Amino acid sequence: MSKKTPLEIFVCQHCDAQSSKWAGRCLECGQWGTLEKQTPTLTPLNRSTNNTYQPTAITRLTEVDTHSAARLPLTLNELNRVLGGGLVKGSLTLLGGEPGIGKSTISLQIAALISPTLYFSGEESAGQIKMRADRLGIKAPGLSLANDTNVETVCATIKQHRPPLAIVDSIQTIFSAEANGEPGNINQIKASTIKLLETAKQTNTAIIIIGHVTKDGVVAGPRTLEHLVDTVLYLEGDRYHSYRILRTVKNRFGSTDEVGIFTMEETGLKDVSNPSACLLAERGDNQPGSVVTCLLEGTRPILVEVQALVNKTVFGYPVRKASGFDLNRLHVLSAVLQKRAGLNLSQSDIHLNVVGGIRADEPAADLAVCLAIASAYKDKALGKDLVVFGEVGLGGEVRTVTQTEKRIKECATLGMKRLILGQNRTEPNKKQEITLLPIKNIQELIRHT
Repeated sequence: MSKKTPLEIFVCQHCDAQSSKWAGRCLECGQWGTLEKQTPTLTPLNRSTNNTYQPTAITRLTEVDTHSAARLPLTLNELNRVLGGGLVKGSLTLLGGEPGIGKSTISLQIAALISPTLYFSGEESAGQIKMRADRLGIKAPGLSLANDTNVETVCATIKQHRPPLAIVDSIQTIFSAEANGEPGNINQIKASTIKLLETAKQTNTAIIIIGHVTKDGVVAGPRTLEHLVDTVLYLEGDRYHSYRILRTVKNRFGSTDEVGIFTMEETGLKDVSNPSACLLAERGDNQPGSVVTCLLEGTRPILVEVQALVNKTVFGYPVRKASGFDLNRLHVLSAVLQKRAGLNLSQSDIHLNVVGGIRADEPAADLAVCLAIASAYKDKALGKDLVVFGEVGLGGEVRTVTQTEKRIKECATLGMKRLILGQNRTEPNKKQEITLLPIKNIQELIRHT
């Protein structure tokens, strides 16, 4: 009888993907030379009839203490808006963002607001952090620094001091002695995050871990990292613009609809209480191709400027470029304008820009994009007191968007006089100091220009 050979598999040390045979390149993540042979250990099932498990304790819903999720309020109002009132004690928060976007800056500002705080840095020395604090004008006597990348040591330090807040910068540099692989791979990140989560629940300490964002726009490491933590925050924006947007992707203690808007200054990130006025403050003269639209970031309406430039193409194939707007959506709207509105854009280059580094991802920006392109094509200015928002369908029809009354109120507050939008079933408020121009389709929109 032949002897059975033990089962062997090849595991990627970067993404933990498994394969039955070796290959030079991982088929899942595309990394080279990361497959290593492993022999899994099979644990036999315990088929004993003696059940040694004890039933767990249960609690009625009416007897649950709702004050257990106490919060640590912060003086950064925009951050409080996103978190739902402050950091929850015993929570684990993941803060992600591109390199240089301001993750360490806002983390240091949060650490200065709560005392005492432990700041574990695996990327920078204590001297570098002190230099950043001096540059930001932060004087926090209750802030303690540590340079340690061993998660067991980090957890032991938190359990010993039990501070209300601990910050780990960053999770890609932390490793666990009980996990295989080098720091930054999937095994180390998952093991370190689980240990930090257990420590946060045991010590009632709010822990913030910083994670880098890849070129695909996701946190570097496994997607399961987002499922392990309580809150996932993303700091977005262009490094060459002063505005930063803090979004929440997951929040077990509040809503995921709110966003915080900051401006990057020499002393750190500052709250922007009226983002619409700031984004329109540097608007130029009345020029063709410039249209203002009203976006909804969470529950907050924001007025932004959409700019379009249309010129005759030099090559045989027209160019479509977009900054802050989906390029595929721009192709669709260009086709709708050509087919339904009769604009000959087949030999024209179209360049679109959303001012201020804001991304216009919602359908409400469709109508403004179409009007900006038509205005630039006809070389006709529309005025600085006009606001446009609405969704455009493939048939050229214009549809209404959500929370129209809130958008109208924001437009009237900033002194806008005319508003083009889709036809609404509700009667407009006669007290509004703004003229509403409802339209049915894209042909009526072009006639208004």
